[in-house]
Amino acid sequence: MEDAYLSVLKKYWGYDNFRGIQRDIIESIGSGKDTLGLMPTGGGKSITFQVPALSREGLCLVVTPLIALMKDQVHNLRQRGIKATAVYSGLSHEEIIVALENCIFGNYKFLYVSPERLATDIFQTKVRRMPVSFLTVDEAHCISQWGYDFRPSYTKIAEIRKILPDIPVLALTATATPEVVKDIQRQLAFREENVFRMSFERKNLAYVVRHTEDKMGMLCHILDSVEGSAIVYTRSRRNTKEAAEQLQTKGFTATFYHAGLNDAEKDLRQREWQTGKTRVMVATNAFGMGIDKPDVRIVTHLDIPDSIESYFQEAGRAGRDGQQAYAVLLYQKYDRTRLMKRIPETFPDKDDIRKVYEHVCYYCQMAMGDGYQVTREFNLEEFCRNFKHFPVQTNSALHLLERAGYIEYTEEQENASRLHFLLRRDELYRIHELCEEQEQLIQWILRSYGGLFSDYVFIDERRLATLSGIPDERVYQHLLALTRARILHYIPRKRTPYVTFTRKRVETDRIVLPPEVYDDRKKGFKERIEAMLHYAEEMDFCRSKVLLHYFGEEDSPECGQCDVCRRRQPAPTPDIETLILEKLKDGKKHTVGEMEFPGIPRDKTAQSLKRLMEEETVLLSDGMLHLPGTTPC
Repeated sequence: MEDAYLSVLKKYWGYDNFRGIQRDIIESIGSGKDTLGLMPTGGGKSITFQVPALSREGLCLVVTPLIALMKDQVHNLRQRGIKATAVYSGLSHEEIIVALENCIFGNYKFLYVSPERLATDIFQTKVRRMPVSFLTVDEAHCISQWGYDFRPSYTKIAEIRKILPDIPVLALTATATPEVVKDIQRQLAFREENVFRMSFERKNLAYVVRHTEDKMGMLCHILDSVEGSAIVYTRSRRNTKEAAEQLQTKGFTATFYHAGLNDAEKDLRQREWQTGKTRVMVATNAFGMGIDKPDVRIVTHLDIPDSIESYFQEAGRAGRDGQQAYAVLLYQKYDRTRLMKRIPETFPDKDDIRKVYEHVCYYCQMAMGDGYQVTREFNLEEFCRNFKHFPVQTNSALHLLERAGYIEYTEEQENASRLHFLLRRDELYRIHELCEEQEQLIQWILRSYGGLFSDYVFIDERRLATLSGIPDERVYQHLLALTRARILHYIPRKRTPYVTFTRKRVETDRIVLPPEVYDDRKKGFKERIEAMLHYAEEMDFCRSKVLLHYFGEEDSPECGQCDVCRRRQPAPTPDIETLILEKLKDGKKHTVGEMEFPGIPRDKTAQSLKRLMEEETVLLSDGMLHLPGTTPC
């Protein structure tokens, strides 16, 4: 089978050999063994499931929370002539059914799906009829409640193993401590422990911490000093915009990216950055996962992340092409206070959490004993304003209530745009006051979608823009104008938070927050913050060794290129000829015997002086040394 794997690799990717532990993982999952692969960012994770999937019959089911990665990988696979599709929030019910049916009957090789979709009745019904060869779980650390990025939806993955008990599972992650490695295998019901580790060491990546009170000034200095594409991470959406604007005033091409932008804005900014039109992307951690740009030369953090895992993954987006790159953390004393403040923000007092639950019930008008499986739209801003809560702590309380099993809280469930014609078809043809583009757009809508006159239909503005040749923004503006004219009713795509009560409403004092939901996780969160602060404040140990030790690599070598290693390196031997020339610049009389410098042997100085005199860079007149064009005084 080894030759078959290499044949697939060569045919679809053009590579002659596998890298690192790729082959070991491929052979393990190919032989039907549950497998966990630990590979740093840029290690080539996708190859480890795509190659074995193409080497055998059936469909590879890929679970990932990253819609950007789904779209990107599906596009890349289709470009290579491989049948792949994805199911995620934002698709219409009809689109989801078509995708799932194609996977049953259409000889598809890959189905990408978000973990939330796994739990739906329609998916669990359809997947039983799919010829699944194996299950791949990307970002597998999300399944561990001991991990830095635990997502409750990931716990539903084990249910698929019950539905498809005979298929093996391949779990992949770029960041996992030894504790999380064990928990991933337990949560995914591995038949036996089976882990392949690739060292997290990045020899081409220099880790640097700069202590400064002027972060923006230091950032500009860094960008002036290092050429090439850059990512700048900051915590808040507002700061992304402000930092990008400041960089623009300093002459850098910069833009910003965060989860609050619409899809068209995200795609445009990402494309301009990837093609080099924009040099600097200032972003929250919403940017980067699933983005394949190998030539990023520098990743800078304006704000300190709350875990080593987050920092390592984000910093690892630099230098994926193997060339020299830099990961720089900008740190000031107040960062410690700001980061420690996140502990009570992420884990509010238990009584405050219970109070949030009580107020959510009031807000959703849920009577005692009612509410099981009831879903309500939930406006966090309005809720906090009405009940005098702080948004950050409230958001944390909602997630803790979710983990405790009382609610499901969906922060931003994306609803696709919908459209319904208010006029009859024959009435449309009697309208003459529309502009040419509006008439053209209506024609393309009628050609592309059915049932528009009887009910709302999900539409895709970007598809209409592509078909009609009208720019995205004008499609949107025309649809709004047609709505104002009462010709149709257009409901733009929106992100709506929801709360679903997963059990009947209970008395507030009966809310239980078990240790694994609150106390244990709070302790782990505090330990991760302290580890991150230790990394930022440590001035005596190699940065790379500190990071690798955190991930269980005890005997890693010093990198020789981080700020700590470079500071410890002996000062370079001064250039003797430069010292001689500098001394003669003072215009005073100097004899040969006066040319002495601390730490430099006389014979070395004499050799350098002789060479300078032979080249007539230094002259000797009346026994006195001087530079050409000057007379010793």
